[in-house]
Amino acid sequence: MARHDGTIAVVTGAGHGIGRSIASQLVAEGAAVAVLEIDESKGSETVSQIVEAGGRAAFVRADITNADQVESAIAAAENALGPVNLLVNNAAFTEAGDLKSMSLDAWHREIDVNLNGTYHCIRAVLPRMRSRRGGAIVNIASVNGMRYFGNPSYSAAKAGIINLTMSVASEFGRDGIRCNAISPGSVRTDNITWTIRQQKDQAVFEKLGRWYPLGRVAEPTDIAKAVAFLGSSDAAYISGVVLPVDGGMLAGMNVMIDEFILEAQDHHGAPC
Repeated sequence: MARHDGTIAVVTGAGHGIGRSIASQLVAEGAAVAVLEIDESKGSETVSQIVEAGGRAAFVRADITNADQVESAIAAAENALGPVNLLVNNAAFTEAGDLKSMSLDAWHREIDVNLNGTYHCIRAVLPRMRSRRGGAIVNIASVNGMRYFGNPSYSAAKAGIINLTMSVASEFGRDGIRCNAISPGSVRTDNITWTIRQQKDQAVFEKLGRWYPLGRVAEPTDIAKAVAFLGSSDAAYISGVVLPVDGGMLAGMNVMIDEFILEAQDHHGAPC
């Protein structure tokens, strides 16, 4: 029996990148997946790939910043596949920037998609999960929500997701609902931000990898496997946690440490 046999999952932003990998991983482990996407072409492509591989999936369209659309999409997902018992909040948006240059509209847009969108999806599934006395929610946060690595509005939204995760876990645990978050570091994806960076520097991922103790940035499958674990009965007694999937970056940046020690050795003959 596969780990996710009987799982009916909704994965937001599953039209490409991390979301598509999460959907595919869950299906490979036995789940049926509703691909919730604003982009019908990308979402339908994910569904086609899953169905062609022998899996079960359905496309449901919604702009997650619109609570009514989300509610309708969750209802459509249940009509197509059955009662949802796993929600993966993956959809995200960012425009790299800083507080000095960021417009008010840009700030609100990132908070609306990343934090409010996640809340809308949770709000839509909670009554259903409560009535069935169980379910799991996995939110994709970020190391940006735990430390500051730039992108202030995105970082603030992801920090909000982490606290929202704890709130849901605490308040709804008595209903048999678990809620956890995953905080990825840099992930090799085809989103617009990374595409622009790669156009400027084809070696951007390799350069980033040197900052991670494991020597590389994450692949989408690294995130997908962590989601599959936290969303499964293997994590039945885990709720309210934030799991960094960051190659050890938050534990310490060896490059900075090594360069500091080398500088100290050059000046004093021995490490400080």
